[in-house]
Amino acid sequence: MSGPRILAIESSCDETGVAVVVGGRRIETNQVATQVALHAETGGIVPEVAARQQLRWIVPTLDAALADADARWEDLDAVAVTYGPGLIGSLLVGVNVAKALAVAHDLPLVGVNHIEGHIYANWLTDVAAGDPMPSEPEFPLLCLVVSGGHTQLVLMEDHGRYTLLGQTVDDAAGEAFDKVGRLLGLPYPGGPAISAAAAGATPATRFPRARTAGPYDFSFSGLKTAVLREVEGYRARGEAIPVDGIAAAFEEAVVDALVTKTVAAAQDHGVASVALGGGVAANRALRSTLDERLRADGLSLRVPPPAWCTDNGAMIGAAAGFRFAAGDRADAALEAIPNLALAWIDR
Repeated sequence: MSGPRILAIESSCDETGVAVVVGGRRIETNQVATQVALHAETGGIVPEVAARQQLRWIVPTLDAALADADARWEDLDAVAVTYGPGLIGSLLVGVNVAKALAVAHDLPLVGVNHIEGHIYANWLTDVAAGDPMPSEPEFPLLCLVVSGGHTQLVLMEDHGRYTLLGQTVDDAAGEAFDKVGRLLGLPYPGGPAISAAAAGATPATRFPRARTAGPYDFSFSGLKTAVLREVEGYRARGEAIPVDGIAAAFEEAVVDALVTKTVAAAQDHGVASVALGGGVAANRALRSTLDERLRADGLSLRVPPPAWCTDNGAMIGAAAGFRFAAGDRADAALEAIPNLALAWIDR
């Protein structure tokens, strides 16, 4: 396929991702240096440590991406980078490297919102050059972005045209998975560990579903507290904690909340399709339950492969491809913005 060939950098948290993406869709390379093993020692991400690791890995990951794509700087059309939201120290590494590369090689710079990247992961493909491209998601598109730092329902009317319908009012779903995983003595990250423990297990109880003021908002703080009280009850009675059963009950509650509100939003807004994005989108229970509920309403579910759900440069390259085509450009004044909100493209 034709289209801009973009080098994209993602460094918003604890993954260092560099990719080359053509036309906002086809991945030529997608290199990721992960810090999971390092942060497992502390049971969670330490921002200062994450930023130092970004500094350590950004150049080797960049070199690996260029080599894997057999790309020369004169073959590229732009440099793209995540400039928020995320951890300020980690963001600064990617933003400053991307600005330096753009200036050094006289290339346009495109700033990308991290949430937008997770949405655009649904446009990615790794088909070979010249092969037929898979279909694109249809608009209007409802996007559920679920990760360690974000839980949002976004209505996408066209490329770069967003309406935030709802979001978490406290903990993100992925954050709740990590915290509950620690309560149950499971390894970090909590999401995969809880899913593995819950697989085939019978829920040990039924945890409450939070009520929120907004019809499409989420809340997981109370659920986390309910798990804590359940665990403390077993300890107070001197009983063995049914880790698998509690994990199953917790996962059931999270999935139920996410699916119920997503389906309601899809029905209320008459969308053409629904897409998942973010690290928690790799959760098998969420994917299967949401797909089943949507199919009952005649809707299809788009879900990227698990490797494209977690933070990576390819998703930033996908979003950047469409922003580049719309004429969106950044300059040397681009700054890292930890609490960056999704913004429309002005046309």
